[in-house]
Amino acid sequence: MEKLRILFRTKSLSSCDSHGGELKRCLTALDLTLLGIGCIIGTGIFVLTGIVSATQTGPAIIVSFVIAGIVCAFAALSYAELAGSIGGCGSAYGYCYTAFGELIAWIIGWALILEYGIAVAAVANGWSGYFQNILATFDIVIPKEYAFGPHAGGIINLPAFGIVITLMLLLIAGVKHGARLNNVMVFIKLFTIAIFIAVASQHVRVENWIPFNPFGWYGENELNKPIGILGGSAMVFFAYIGFDAVSTAAEETKNPQRDLPIGIICSLLVTTVLYIIVAGLLTGIVPYQTLNVDSPISFALSQIGFEFASALVATGAIAGITTVMLVCFFGLTRIIFAMGRDGLFPCCLSKVNKKTQTPIFAIVIAGSIIALIAGFFPLAELAELVNIGTLLAFFVVCIGVIALRIKRPEMTRSFKVPLGWTIPLLGALSVAGLGFFLSETTWTRFFMWQTLGLLIYFSYGLWHSKLRTTNPTPLKLRGTSKRRTVHGRKKIPTSQKLRRARKKSQPWK
Repeated sequence: MEKLRILFRTKSLSSCDSHGGELKRCLTALDLTLLGIGCIIGTGIFVLTGIVSATQTGPAIIVSFVIAGIVCAFAALSYAELAGSIGGCGSAYGYCYTAFGELIAWIIGWALILEYGIAVAAVANGWSGYFQNILATFDIVIPKEYAFGPHAGGIINLPAFGIVITLMLLLIAGVKHGARLNNVMVFIKLFTIAIFIAVASQHVRVENWIPFNPFGWYGENELNKPIGILGGSAMVFFAYIGFDAVSTAAEETKNPQRDLPIGIICSLLVTTVLYIIVAGLLTGIVPYQTLNVDSPISFALSQIGFEFASALVATGAIAGITTVMLVCFFGLTRIIFAMGRDGLFPCCLSKVNKKTQTPIFAIVIAGSIIALIAGFFPLAELAELVNIGTLLAFFVVCIGVIALRIKRPEMTRSFKVPLGWTIPLLGALSVAGLGFFLSETTWTRFFMWQTLGLLIYFSYGLWHSKLRTTNPTPLKLRGTSKRRTVHGRKKIPTSQKLRRARKKSQPWK
C-alpha cells in the first residue's frame, strides 16, 4: 500500500506556484484571450474545414463544429475553475497532480506533450501549403524535393521545417515578444476572416449544400477511418486546444485568478461562432468534394474568381496559422518546464535563462524534434493523434473539478462552474463519447505512446520526483518488521540502539 501511495501522492496547492516567479508575469486578460483566439482560430478554419468536409462530413461539418463547441464549452468551464483555483504552468498536468496524484499527472502530461508537439508539426504542414500558394502568385515555385515530405514524393517539407525553427528562436527571446506578435497576427487573422465572410456571403449557392449530410451520422470508409457528423466532431476537436494553451500561461499572468477564466471563456465563445459561420459559407460557395486541399479558403475564393481576395486570405491565413503554432509551441514548453521542475524530467529542462526568463533548453529540444516531424510526416495522420490527447486532457479536467470539490471543498475558487456537478459530468461523458469515434489506429498509436511514457516514468521520473526526494515515505519490507526509507537507509529501532549502547559500556558481559 505504501508503494501505491507514492504513485498517487498529490501536490499541495502552495507547491503549484513558482515560489517567487521563475517565469516573468507580464500577461493580461486581453493577452490571454488573444492567445486563445490565436490558437483556436487557425487550423480549424484555414485547413481542417476543407479536409474534414471533403472526406468525412460534407456540408454537415457545420453540425460537427456545433457539437464539438458544446462539448468544449463544458470542458472550458471546468478549465476556468481549476485555472483560477490551482494555477501553475502545467495546465491539465498540474491539475491532475493536485487532484489525482503523480502517476495520473504523468500520463496526462505525457499525453499533452504528444498533443502540443504533433499539433505544431501538423499545423506547420498547413502553413507550408498556404506559403507555397503565395509564392506561386509571384511565379516562385519551390522544387518538389523541398516542398513535400517523403510521403508525397519529396525529400523534406522545407517551409514547414523552417517555420518551426523560426518560432523556436522567437520563444527563446521571451514570452512578451511572442505575445505582442500573436496580438498583431490575431487582428490580421480576424480581418482576413471578415473579408472572406463579406465576399463568400454574396456567392453562396444553395445547391452546394445538397445533400447536406452525405456521410450520415457515423460510419467508416474503406480505410477504416471514421466518417459522418460524429466522426467529424472528433476530428475537429483538434482545433479547440487553444483554451488549454491559455491555462499553461498561469505563471506568466499578472492576475491569474481573475484573468485566466476570462481568457478561457471569451476565446471559446468568439471562435466557436466564427467556426460555424465560415464552415457554412465555405461549403456553400464551392462543392465540398473539391475542398480536400491544404488551403481550402484561398482555393475556394480563387474558384469563384476572386484571385486578389484569394491571395489576401492566403496572407492572412499565414499569419493566423503562425499564431496557432506559436501558442501550441509555447504551451508545450511550459508543460515540459513544469514536469522538469517536479523532477519527472531532467532538471535541465526547468532551467530559466536569467536574461530572457524563458526555459531555453526545453524550447530547443522540443523545437528540434518538432521541426523534423513537420518536415517528414503528412498532416492527416498527425492530426488524429492530437485529437486523442485533447480528449483525454478535457476528460480528466472535468473529472478533476468533481474530485477536488469532494476532497478539498474549502479550496478558494475565484470562478466556480454553475449547476454543481452537472456541467463537469456532462463534459466528461461527452468527451468520452467523442473518443469512441476515433479510429482504432489512432487508439493503437496512442497506447504505444503511453507505453513508452510509462517506461520513462518508472525508470526515471519515479525515482527523481521532487515530492519523493523531499518527503520520503517509509516503505515496509516484505516479511519483516524493519522499515526502509526511499533512499535505502535502514531505520534502527530505539530498543536496538539502547542494547548496542549497553553492550559498548559493558564489554565484559
